[in-house]
Formats: sequence, structure tokens, C-alpha cells
Amino acid sequence: MTAADLGDDSARVRVGSGPIARVSRSALRANARLIDGPFLGDLAADAWGHGVAEVRAALDDVIADRRPSSPVPAQDDGLPAEHVDTLLGLPGGDSRSRPAMSLVGRVLSTKVLLADEGVSYGLTYRAPEDTHIALVTGGYAQGVLRGLGNRVSVSIAQRRCPVIGRVAMDVCVVDIRDAHPERGAEVVFFGDGEDEEPHVREWCAASGLSGLEIVTAVGLHARREYVP
Repeated sequence: MTAADLGDDSARVRVGSGPIARVSRSALRANARLIDGPFLGDLAADAWGHGVAEVRAALDDVIADRRPSSPVPAQDDGLPAEHVDTLLGLPGGDSRSRPAMSLVGRVLSTKVLLADEGVSYGLTYRAPEDTHIALVTGGYAQGVLRGLGNRVSVSIAQRRCPVIGRVAMDVCVVDIRDAHPERGAEVVFFGDGEDEEPHVREWCAASGLSGLEIVTAVGLHARREYVP
């Protein structure tokens, strides 16, 4: 697969109209219970890509559940950074918190990549041996950073598969080796870090960005979906 295979024509074949930023309401509420206040005050615009209404609702639920003997100040300047990381389940927060957001794409197509053939723009990756690759929904337009190519992996059916070559605008290429996922199969870019799912901390290490910067960009650019 050469750079031409990832040009504008990649947008003509879509599964589910791009990747989904999946936000867990239960994770937001469980994480909020780990925060020892203060809760009130202004939240960041769109609450760091997770949806300001959903984040506010999670905090309000916890406030309502707390006993009067555990007072919460009437107002403040917003959540401290470490509390934001805990609320969203990001690196730097309480170790008991779990990620509230996962980013999920889909397999568009698969094909054979022969030894020494390159993929994507600039052919920054060439296959050391014959393999199979998948074209996956999700690119820099949805917050999948261009610099993550050749540096991170995704999970397909609880199996790690490296992202290879440069990330394009709406798609990226994944080395699936001897796997044969069907068109439409789910691809996890990052999730809770269990069952072979990548964790956003891997994107932090590869990009130099904070978890908060990454999930905010993803949540503002990918299609968002809320789950219980």
C-alpha cells in the first residue's frame, strides 16, 4: 500500500462515519467519588472533550449522595488539575480511577503487504517481511496524532497490532500480521488498558502531550457516544 492508497479516495469508504469517542457515565461517577471536593465552579469548555453536561451531572450526583457532614464549598475556581485527571481517569490522577473515554475505530479493508513495500505518505514504513495490513477509520482529523505512526499500537479482538506509516487525515494503517478481521471489526485506539487495550498513557509517552490534551482533542473532533 503506497501513499496514493491513503489519499482523498480513502474517505469514500466509511464504516460508521469515522471513529467514536466513547464516554462511560459510570466511570465518570465512580471517579468523581474518589475526589475529596471541591466540586463547584466553572468547568472547562465542553469539559475536556467529555461533554460539559455529562461531567456536571456526574459531579452533581456525587454531591447529592454525600452526607451533610461532608461539606462542599459553595464555589471555587474550578477543579484542580489532579482532580481533573482523577475524574477522567488520566495519568496523574488517583490510581484507582479508570479512563472515562475510549477511542474506537473500525476496519475498512485488509490486504497483503509484501516485503519491502511501504505504506502511507512518505513511505516511512517498509515491511521487513510479507504481512497483512488493515485500513482503519481514524486519523488526525479526529485527534489521532500524525506522529503516532510507527510508535503506538491498537487492539483488535484483544490482540495488539502496531500502527504503521504516517497517520492520514481520516484513516491509518495497522499491521495485522496473520489475523483476518472482518470489515467493520472494532479497533481500540485507547481504552482502559485491560485485555490488551492500549491506555492513553502510551499516547502520552509517544507524543509528549498530557492525557488531558489528548482526550480533549479527541473528544472535540471525533464523534462522541455515551454508554452507561
